[in-house]
Amino acid sequence: MEYIKREIDKSLAAWKNAAQHKPLLLRGARRVGKSSSVRELGKQFEYFLEINFENNEYTEAKKVFEQSLSYKMIADALYTMFGISLEAGKTLLFLDEIQSCADAISALRFFYEEMPELHVIVADSFLEFDLEELPSYDVDRITLRFMYPLSFSEYLGALKMEHLSEAIKAASSENPLSEDLHHTALKHLINHIAIGGMPEVVAAYAQGGTLAECMLILDSLMRSYYDDFAKYQQKISPSLLRRTLKSIAKQTGNRFNYSEILREVRYETLKQSVEWLVFAGLAYPLNMTGGNGLPLGAEINQKFCRFLIFDTGVMLRILGENISDILLAEKFEQINKGNVVELFVGLELLKNAPPNLAGELYYWLRNIRNSHAQVDFLIQKNSKIVPIEVKSGTTGKMQSLNLFMKEKQSLYGIRTSLENFAEYNKIKVYPLYAIGILANYELRIAANP
Repeated sequence: MEYIKREIDKSLAAWKNAAQHKPLLLRGARRVGKSSSVRELGKQFEYFLEINFENNEYTEAKKVFEQSLSYKMIADALYTMFGISLEAGKTLLFLDEIQSCADAISALRFFYEEMPELHVIVADSFLEFDLEELPSYDVDRITLRFMYPLSFSEYLGALKMEHLSEAIKAASSENPLSEDLHHTALKHLINHIAIGGMPEVVAAYAQGGTLAECMLILDSLMRSYYDDFAKYQQKISPSLLRRTLKSIAKQTGNRFNYSEILREVRYETLKQSVEWLVFAGLAYPLNMTGGNGLPLGAEINQKFCRFLIFDTGVMLRILGENISDILLAEKFEQINKGNVVELFVGLELLKNAPPNLAGELYYWLRNIRNSHAQVDFLIQKNSKIVPIEVKSGTTGKMQSLNLFMKEKQSLYGIRTSLENFAEYNKIKVYPLYAIGILANYELRIAANP
């Protein structure tokens, strides 16, 4: 499969070229392209050694980390085994699925302390869950990068439509896209929402695969995730995790009700199952905040927390939606099955945030008698809070958005819809296909390093 260029490639290259670099931990759900991006980076080194701790071929390598007590012991043992020298500046060592080897996690301190010049990348699918068992592990010895399924811009790149992506980035209310380009962008947007951003699915589609073939790949991906759940059955029920993932998909756009997962299970267990999926990168929290000041996370109300599943294509498969109906839709309401468009906007804000930051998503809710109002997302631009409202169609009074702006004295608000770029008084209109610009170019999600 031809490598699909990712935005994180630039961040990985900057880490490689930095004078000082800690071992890099690449976080993200399984199958989002972490290994492919590291292998692509590995082409820039003289030597590249990849060890996958879940692959039986590397059982002996796993024992190296279980038995070694220093960097030198590890380096000598790996050279004997693979004939590849761990040389600073020349070798990239890639330890994949490191959560399956707790000793390798602990051994990272040897690389940090004894050979800081060596380039080491580790990747995981469930590491945060496993780190609970390693209370002595020092996370200051690593640097983090976060990875997600393909963004819309990356999707266009996979389809060799970089010119459209660049046109979107250059557009504005003063210089909107031509009507032809706008409709072309909308067409690709709907296709991307329908099949999602998982690299295997997008690659198949880009190479001429049919919609049916893409759906089969999505089904295979889901089976692989369910198989992963079984590996942790001593910690948490695999069937409960499956139910939880489906419940998150069904409750997208609404306050999350834990009892809808399984009513006969106690709340603490249900909460743990949701947290586990967040650790695994399969779900992201969308927190309700008062929006009165920065940081946005200072006023969150956990009782009104929502959760977003990690991919629109996966969500639609879980809901059993007819993807063909979405591709042939002429109205926004026909596209927005199960609030999938709100999901798309939230995911785009995460995907386009700087990869060294753990993206956090917020929304605003006023839930008092005779005054119910909601703004879909709040983001930070410099020292200001900017509200974003996702609209159904191309019209609407935007009462909640205007109410928030009046109460909080916002400089402006943003509406995203099927419209072209525009501006009405204090409301800036961004097409749905351009929402990533807000995170990557003009605005920045409030996030913790």
